[in-house]
Amino acid sequence: MSRLDNPQSDLRAVHVAGSDGKGSVCAMIESVLKESGFHTGMFTSPHILKINECIRIDGEPVSDADLIFVLSKIRSVSDDMEAEGVYCTQFEILAATAIQLFSSVSCDIAIMETGMGGRYDCTSIINPDVTVINNISMEHTGFLGQTLEEIVFHKAGIMKPGVPCVTLNDEKITGILEKYSRETGCRLICVNEDDIRVVSCRPDSTEIMYRDSAFTVGLPGHMQARNAAVAVEALKCLPEFAETIEEHLFDGLRNVYWPCRMQKLMGMPVILDVTHTEAGALYLRRDIEEIYGKIILVIGLLSDKNIERIAEILSEAAEKVFVASPDSPRAAPAGDVFAAVSRYHDDVTLCNSVGEAIGKALDIRNDTDVLVTGSFRTAEDALKWIQNAYARS
Repeated sequence: MSRLDNPQSDLRAVHVAGSDGKGSVCAMIESVLKESGFHTGMFTSPHILKINECIRIDGEPVSDADLIFVLSKIRSVSDDMEAEGVYCTQFEILAATAIQLFSSVSCDIAIMETGMGGRYDCTSIINPDVTVINNISMEHTGFLGQTLEEIVFHKAGIMKPGVPCVTLNDEKITGILEKYSRETGCRLICVNEDDIRVVSCRPDSTEIMYRDSAFTVGLPGHMQARNAAVAVEALKCLPEFAETIEEHLFDGLRNVYWPCRMQKLMGMPVILDVTHTEAGALYLRRDIEEIYGKIILVIGLLSDKNIERIAEILSEAAEKVFVASPDSPRAAPAGDVFAAVSRYHDDVTLCNSVGEAIGKALDIRNDTDVLVTGSFRTAEDALKWIQNAYARS
């Protein structure tokens, strides 16, 4: 970034870490700020269908032309660094591209999601107005550590002196975060789960009460109520909140759009979701059972996930399960997932691809909806198969 004249130095930002719900919190903050008249940038990952989705300007994915223009500048710099023996990862290139773009179009504020962890994540180069550490659970244990304490250490690394940090976690994790906040010199704002009440869950929205305020969140599920409360508290930390932002909270949360988060596809009996952690699976099962009852499950996981526990949790919501590997070098072998699911469910079918699994699920479903979940790459495979199926029909 120094070779690009440090475009992050003057960039206002909200920095978001956590194991579950990071992207949804980012999308909610972006939506409220847009409604409030801010010129926003947002960086999240991974993408689902196209890498442009990772970098958004005012809620829209960056255009091919703008992405190519900024990447050409980044490429020149990274090539010079490579000649000196310094190599950038794809994620670092993408983050640098986002920051350069947000600076070049003079975004009022950027919402930046960490890639993994936080303490050593390249997004930590920014100077945020507020940081967010959303729900923490066991994930990326090969990189972040084998215990919650080790994982919290990494997430807490986004804290900065004098910058408020908003979190919603259980008592044990909050206690560890409080220790890091004292050491860092930042104010930790803990959202009280008792202040959040889900009034109703629908296929396309969630009605909630947070403290004394009623909101409609344009995303379904109990976890989205938690995410909304975290987003509200983060927005309150911005100096413009009372004068400019507060009056737009309701519309911003109601109009938020974030795909593949328990998303019921229009005109189809298919629900797409990217849940890939144990905690996320618990929320997903609860919400699916409450809104849809039993479903037919299509599942594909990556190899670094808790396959056994996710299989156990989601199997309980399924009438029948179809297992496949997503098209990714990181995919867990379908046979391994099949073996895990078969320990908790009697009706499991192994398929050659996610598309084949969806096709078979739709063929036998009767009036039952089909839930496709397990990873971003599983959602990508599903959307590509559905698009091709419609193109043929």
